[in-house]
Amino acid sequence: MSSSQPINRPDVNQVLNEMRALKSRAQGFEPATAAGDSATGANPVEFQSMLAQAVDKVNSVQKESGDLAEAFQLGDPEVTLSQVVIASEKAGIAFEAMSEVRNRLVKAYEDIMNMPI
Repeated sequence: MSSSQPINRPDVNQVLNEMRALKSRAQGFEPATAAGDSATGANPVEFQSMLAQAVDKVNSVQKESGDLAEAFQLGDPEVTLSQVVIASEKAGIAFEAMSEVRNRLVKAYEDIMNMPI
């Protein structure tokens, strides 16, 4: 079994900060500047790849949790109950965090779509 890597929460915070910056820029109708884009990292390709990496990390944490649970159930002497519980909690927290990011992205999208032109 490979050791699990911790969930990278700054990525989630970075996504939320980008969303806030985009929302405030849209509400204030501030034009995007090159300096502003580099300061907030508002490159769509970077955002897309960062979001894809976050989803992949959540998926790998959940897969690892399932693998550990299965190994424990099959009687693997190298897997302890505490490892299974910790992996399960990590997977649950990662999924909840991803769900919260999704909810905030949907809310930001709805806010932008409901803005008067």
